[in-house]
Amino acid sequence: MDIAVETVTDIVMRLRAIEVKEGNTDPDSGSNPIDDGATDVLISGTDDATESEVRGLIAGLDDDSRAELLALLYVGRGDMEPEEWSEAVRFAREREAAGEGAVRELLGSPDAGDLLEEGLDAMGLSPELPQA
Repeated sequence: MDIAVETVTDIVMRLRAIEVKEGNTDPDSGSNPIDDGATDVLISGTDDATESEVRGLIAGLDDDSRAELLALLYVGRGDMEPEEWSEAVRFAREREAAGEGAVRELLGSPDAGDLLEEGLDAMGLSPELPQA
């Protein structure tokens, strides 16, 4: 596997930051976070840079790294086994070529951060990640 574990770890942390966000549950939000009990911190909004950061980080990877990132998702999700790594990477490249790329698949998968971590574990790589 050529993608750096640190890169995957960074993406996992950012995906988890997105996954804990929820829709607008405080429509009458005040202008003062203290008055609101700071509830808006976990609400996705148009000024939230986290998703755009993940998009940029993944888009900035080379083709091989993006394919391996997707392959880790497939292994973590149980679609493929670690022994099928080269097949998982090949399938990921096909998905990228078809326009169904890593950004779309990762942001569209619930618990993508956990699945990537499980993929790393299955491949025998255990980064230091705080537990979700």
